[in-house]
Amino acid sequence: MTRFHVKKGEDVVVVAGANKGKRGRIIAVLAKKQRVIVEGVAMIKRHTRKSQQHPQGAIVEREGSVHVSNVMNAAAFDARVAKRGGGVVEPAQA
Repeated sequence: MTRFHVKKGEDVVVVAGANKGKRGRIIAVLAKKQRVIVEGVAMIKRHTRKSQQHPQGAIVEREGSVHVSNVMNAAAFDARVAKRGGGVVEPAQA
């Protein structure tokens, strides 16, 4: 099994890509694809079929996946910013 630098439930910061700067908690780790699903990051629109829950069908917004190399543990990120003298760390606007 592949071992990653982050685990399910940890707080992370996206350090590269379209969602750079966003923070969130890891919901799931997709080890075979080397990707993680982060809460509130990389939101996608999923078109769902008709069901009892959605009689007309619906467009549901949910989290997409981000490559594991593009995320970093939030504590390590904050320590790095403090060491470099980056000033006040503000969370990215969603």
